Amino acid sequence: MQTLFPTTILEKTRIRLVLLIVLWQLVGCAALDQVKVNQHVFRDAWFQSDDEVIDAKQIFAASKTMQQYVQNEIRQKQKIHSDQRALYAALYSESKLQLKYDGSYTRDAAETFAARSGNCLSLVVMTAAFAKQMGLSVSYRKVLTEQEWSRAGGLYVASDHVNIVIGRKHLSPTSESNAFDSMVIDFLPQEAAAKVQSVEISESTVIAMFFNNRAAEALTRRQNDLAYWYARASILADPSFITAYNTLAVVYMRTLHFELALQTLDHVLMHVPNHQGALANLVLTLQSLGRDADARQTQTRLDSIQSVAPFQYFQLGQKALQEGNLETAKRYFRQELDRAPDYHEFHFWLGVTYLRAGEWDAANREFEIARDTSTSSLDRDLYTAKLNRLHSLRKQL
Repeated sequence: MQTLFPTTILEKTRIRLVLLIVLWQLVGCAALDQVKVNQHVFRDAWFQSDDEVIDAKQIFAASKTMQQYVQNEIRQKQKIHSDQRALYAALYSESKLQLKYDGSYTRDAAETFAARSGNCLSLVVMTAAFAKQMGLSVSYRKVLTEQEWSRAGGLYVASDHVNIVIGRKHLSPTSESNAFDSMVIDFLPQEAAAKVQSVEISESTVIAMFFNNRAAEALTRRQNDLAYWYARASILADPSFITAYNTLAVVYMRTLHFELALQTLDHVLMHVPNHQGALANLVLTLQSLGRDADARQTQTRLDSIQSVAPFQYFQLGQKALQEGNLETAKRYFRQELDRAPDYHEFHFWLGVTYLRAGEWDAANREFEIARDTSTSSLDRDLYTAKLNRLHSLRKQL
């Protein structure tokens, strides 16, 4: 089996998808295959239906321009490459598409191709759509790496990673395969991908992940109705994808339905007792219900399995910065960077701390890293503006 790594895509790729609320934690599905939909946690009448919610077929639907690309570009490369390598070459290694990473929104296949950009899951979905157009087999693998954390819209978001395996369709069940019948296309940096293991997941799980991403993104935009319907769709797509129930609980927390949030979180923890996101959300839910003793007990349980909470050093760093303790702030921001060296916001705030300490060169370096590791055009523009402002100020001195 071959593994290829697109070089035209930014190296930092992730799937999207904790009011400190945890939205996204993919759990092993082997023990959850028989999970049935818990209809008791749905409240359709509470949320306005939204025509923006797409169905599963649309996720992988190939647009006319995609079909034309198969005929005009990929078929030409099949004359000198295997089917799988022709697909890879046409999309990535020899492509004029200039695909860009954009972590701000999970696009379906057609949207990703039209925009020439997408997050990791969007790129996987688009690649799968092209492979299906070519009659190739498609499977998916969840990469067993440590989750990365980010912030958006008042939420903490945990990120995981998926890659795609493209194989030839065999003409008969008895036809033999070999190591070159399948090709992994991975959006992790090659050095990182070579060190990790992965497990196969179903397309139903990928669909559930897609809908869960959409729900999480709607929550960051305060679109609670849309978030509800996408979380619901995620659960129906794959009831064993327990993360979607956690996302649904976040919807109920956002809309102040704490009793139902509690019921939904109980469902998560019944299947995955140490689900850290659900436990963190449970603490907040219990506090909102005035059950402080139960909240403290749950926090103790969470602390026993989570030595340092996500963004804990970052919060301490911001507090120290606000109080004017610059050296302490630097130490805390560096501790976060030890855990997540490519997260742009940590570099930015370390840069702010250097700037307040009068360390211009160090501030400039951190702002540049923040710009280069950011995952959306909005953040890149923000950091570029900060750099331009810094350069302008230095010229005035």
